[in-house]
Amino acid sequence: MNGMRTSDVNLDDTFNKVVARHDELRDALAAGLADSGEFARLSKEYADLTPIAEAIGELKKAKAEAIDLAQMIADPDGDPEMKAMAEEEFRDLSKRIPDFERRVQVSLLPKDEADEKNAILEVRAGTGGDEAGLFAAELFEMYRRYAGLRGWRFEAMDVSETAVGGYKEATANITGRNVFARLKFESGVHRVQRVPATEAQGRIHTSAATVAVLPEAEEVDIHIDDKDLRIDVFRSSGPGGQSVNTTDSAVRITHLPTGLVVIQQDEKSQHKNKAKALKVLRARLYDRERAEKDAVRAADRKNQVGSGDRSERIRTYNFPQGRVTDHRINLTLYKIDKMMSGEALDEFVDALVSEDEAARLAEMG
Repeated sequence: MNGMRTSDVNLDDTFNKVVARHDELRDALAAGLADSGEFARLSKEYADLTPIAEAIGELKKAKAEAIDLAQMIADPDGDPEMKAMAEEEFRDLSKRIPDFERRVQVSLLPKDEADEKNAILEVRAGTGGDEAGLFAAELFEMYRRYAGLRGWRFEAMDVSETAVGGYKEATANITGRNVFARLKFESGVHRVQRVPATEAQGRIHTSAATVAVLPEAEEVDIHIDDKDLRIDVFRSSGPGGQSVNTTDSAVRITHLPTGLVVIQQDEKSQHKNKAKALKVLRARLYDRERAEKDAVRAADRKNQVGSGDRSERIRTYNFPQGRVTDHRINLTLYKIDKMMSGEALDEFVDALVSEDEAARLAEMG
């Protein structure tokens, strides 16, 4: 114990405080003295702390076992066979303890308050003409399939098609458990390399689409004053300019203080289009506010995965070689079909989340 580092002592102190608070909450909830509002708040805190307290318990138990085994191994009068068994168990525990420690440290990292929120997904065609629009449509479908695999609800909110069946831009509302936590690293430029169907010479073209994933904001997160909005209504139009319906149901909302503009025309009801447009506007304003706060911590963010910069090229999809490469973590998978079907996206998401956790742990250390 003499060789214990100060950081180890501080960590143990933190662990003890977490367990003590968890016990305190358990007793308070069992006593049933809190009113309904307070009970809900305490219940949530207790539920959030439970997996951390359990992980700390497992870590402490493993460390105590390691001490007991070390004493058995060091006992000069001990049975040689028992010692051999103790050495094997000690080696196994020594490998597992760092994993336990990392699990607890990760659980103690500051939470992104938006992680549990639903998300607004925006996909836009970038450079590359018709091919960029086709790729934007494929990305949108990839996220739709991924949402289906995770049991999330994927609602297309506004889709602007190109003449050849691609998307100029498309917006969706994705609802479910930990949607933003899983998708937040998808924001940025997605590049595609392939031979377009329209290319007679068989040459590989490079084009791009931009993805933005915004946490869905509630009214309590972002308050919008009516006087800050200009709302225009007009007739919806489909690809090529033809009229979708004959009523002025499309809505354009301009947020005057920021100049942000949201257009919504998928619904036949003006009321529904306005509600959807306000949802997107609130998400964009919330995202903007988060970005401003993050800019204050810009020096810290240099170590983080994906700065959230929409102009950052994050991933390349090379169809001739069947590979997908994430440039932030230098991960390449030769699974392009499974990627586009949504099946392989979790492999990238898991790696990005782990890299972000490692960077934040390094900053803590």
